[in-house]
Amino acid sequence: MEFEDIVKQRRSLRSFAPVEVSDAVIRELAIAASRAPSCSNKQPWRFVFTRSKGALERIVGVLAPGNASWAKQASMIIAVWSQADLDCRTPDGRDYYQFDTGMATALLLLAATERNLVTHPVAGFDAQAARDVLALPTGAQVITLIMVGGRAQAIFPELKDWQIKAETEPSPRMAFEDFATIM
Repeated sequence: MEFEDIVKQRRSLRSFAPVEVSDAVIRELAIAASRAPSCSNKQPWRFVFTRSKGALERIVGVLAPGNASWAKQASMIIAVWSQADLDCRTPDGRDYYQFDTGMATALLLLAATERNLVTHPVAGFDAQAARDVLALPTGAQVITLIMVGGRAQAIFPELKDWQIKAETEPSPRMAFEDFATIM
């Protein structure tokens, strides 16, 4: 698949088909993420790939109810986390770990899309509960949880009307002029 096709195909859908995600695929996704640039090559990103039934139930339990309703059908949930002391802090006080982890996460999402997996990152979850369920160290910040599954043939029946619309129509994108400037 060409890169442009992968970018266009990547969508945050909420309807998943069950899929087996092998250790080999998990390793491929993690290695793709590890190719991201990072400040002083510190590579602050951390991932927890959750796919056993019990672990999935526990992590779905930390989601906001609106996310938990559809995320329960995911075959895997990836917790993306980091912490400030894993990366650079600029002289003016900017912590770079979130930016660097975001770049790695974007590569992981594209690698998953290339493998015909559907991914949907969410912000709606209880961060402290997620840290506890994942047994992360003090200071860890769970940045996102990514639901992963196969592409479903049918729309998940529990979705709300606006979610069904998002499943069937591509999300609108801002015009170039609204987010980019050429100088």
